[in-house]
Amino acid sequence: MKCYVLDYINENEFKKLERALKKYNMLAFKKLNFDYYPAIRNGEFVGELVSTNKKENTAKYELKLPSDKMFAAVHGEVKLYYTVYLNEGTVMLDTITPTEILLEGHMSELATYKGIMISKANASKDKFKIDLLNMLQDK
Repeated sequence: MKCYVLDYINENEFKKLERALKKYNMLAFKKLNFDYYPAIRNGEFVGELVSTNKKENTAKYELKLPSDKMFAAVHGEVKLYYTVYLNEGTVMLDTITPTEILLEGHMSELATYKGIMISKANASKDKFKIDLLNMLQDK
């Protein structure tokens, strides 16, 4: 079994996303650090294979992290994107989405509405989505 080294395309940006994920979605953060990173280091590439490049011998993966259904409906699924360089034995961690809300949460404290964090820039839009989803669930 080959061991892979985790590296970053942009370490500062990725660490900001990880810290915001830890603050606002602890379940996804714990699964990422205690289940998925060790599996990836051991060569078990979890997630969905998005594309491969035969010339450079790389594979791009998209891993859906556990998240609240309401959060996913309002802001989008929490996903990790990474690229595996098979020749070098390196895994490049690209980004965690939804990037906008996580970076905004890293910069300043986010407010919540009915238990879901909302963006300061799009507060009315997020509140509308939450209210609409709640109304649909009630029926």
